[in-house]
Amino acid sequence: MSAEASRKVLLLGATGTIGRAVRAELQARGQAVVCLGRGPDGALPKAPELERLMVAGRIEAVLSCMASRTGAPRDAWAVDHDAHLAVLRAAQAAGVGQFVLLSAICVQKPMLAFQQAKLAFEAALIASGLRYSIVRPTAYFKSLSGQIARVQAGKPYLVFGDGRATSCKPISDGDLAAYLVDCLERAERWNRVLPIGGPGPALTPREMGEELFRLTGRRPRFRSVSPRLLDLVVAGLALGGRVSPRLADKAELARIGRYYATESMLVWDARAGRYDAAATPETGRDRLFDHYAAVLRGEVSVERGDHAVF
Repeated sequence: MSAEASRKVLLLGATGTIGRAVRAELQARGQAVVCLGRGPDGALPKAPELERLMVAGRIEAVLSCMASRTGAPRDAWAVDHDAHLAVLRAAQAAGVGQFVLLSAICVQKPMLAFQQAKLAFEAALIASGLRYSIVRPTAYFKSLSGQIARVQAGKPYLVFGDGRATSCKPISDGDLAAYLVDCLERAERWNRVLPIGGPGPALTPREMGEELFRLTGRRPRFRSVSPRLLDLVVAGLALGGRVSPRLADKAELARIGRYYATESMLVWDARAGRYDAAATPETGRDRLFDHYAAVLRGEVSVERGDHAVF
């Protein structure tokens, strides 16, 4: 049996779309996988129980696809930071040697609570002494597929501004899963922060809409939404959030929507003050427009996340 086949991996977030793809990839490679899920209250077991689980299971690596479901501040800090930190401390105590973390490329320009929570845990992981890989992917296929049904129904494709101000290199679940699992073996990915996109070129929302119209044989129709509208929504909810925790959470969700609508999911060049498509690494072979075609043929379904704008 090879060293790769004999490794025991603790997988967090195995019930999510990326987590399911990672589990399948690990199993396809002969890895022994232990999946750890959150309870009905959303919490993981306590640190001592986690440590006992890792020792009893002879866990050698942790691979986490776990993330807060909403991005609201309380949820983000409870999951993206606190729950991860409990797992990390248990891994250190149990002698686990490696931790692969699925993060997000948007943390490089943090403006939101969930980004701050992710960054805080990234810092703890880097300082932990464990071999780590922090993977920051660009936009997922699922988050860019929400308007397929609109176009099929003859409705206009919604864009912010002219639809050309932002771009990304979309990555599929399968390609991202393969990249994450490779981090267990490939030394050049150890102890590094790894931004990653799918195969280029970078695509704008306008280009995505144009391709959907081409695939459906419909005349292109776009409707522009001003980012200023989102600013007004955020301001109104934030005002109400001063007296209502529920509205405060909704204000943060509106901020998340605005962020994804107005920021590119590419490597941020802080010195130049711009996003850099050429500097954004690529992996895999799956392309967004092939995914669109498969959805339209009824071969795959669209499973959207909590942070989808449309």
